[in-house]
Amino acid sequence: MLWTFAITTNILNCMANTTDSAYILLGIKHSGKTTLGQMLADRFECAFFDTDAVITEQTGLFPRDIYASQGPAGFMIAEENACRTLAEKYTGKELVISTGGGICDNAPALNILRSMGTFIFLEVPENLAADRIIRKMTKSSDGTLGNLPAYIAKKNPDTENDVRTIFHDLYAARTETYRTIADVTVKLEDAPKNLNLDNILKALSL
Repeated sequence: MLWTFAITTNILNCMANTTDSAYILLGIKHSGKTTLGQMLADRFECAFFDTDAVITEQTGLFPRDIYASQGPAGFMIAEENACRTLAEKYTGKELVISTGGGICDNAPALNILRSMGTFIFLEVPENLAADRIIRKMTKSSDGTLGNLPAYIAKKNPDTENDVRTIFHDLYAARTETYRTIADVTVKLEDAPKNLNLDNILKALSL
């Protein structure tokens, strides 16, 4: 499959962050943030953190369970606390951070991370991200769909088409937000991981 990419840089934001050391990956769920983040950290020989994993370590709960039991507000508080912990321990140190897919809606968490380094938006095509969600989706004997992102599950979709429709609306809104707040936007296609990693490095001029 052909590998294509495009890079967009917010010059003012990048200039503001030239003294910071963290590479903070943003993007919709299933955009490859965790996988590529770990690869990027390995390349830099630095620490890697996934904010969702930090949330679980701090609360003993998976993000999806917090969202289901405490709602969006409860989850955003947990996410903000996780980001604050990373900032308190690692500001000024080189590291890579992978964030949750909905952090674009969590201004306090973003403000904490903003002081740490460069925001990198990994933008994947809608159909690619949706296909990854569908592949992980389960279906029980009574037809109930499971293993879906919380923001989709709460709308009780009955069919794959329902899932894609719900995802479409959120994808459009979040993509626009991420493009606005990112220092660097890297558009990725379905390609081998090492090629996508090279794409990110090129975007960072490394």
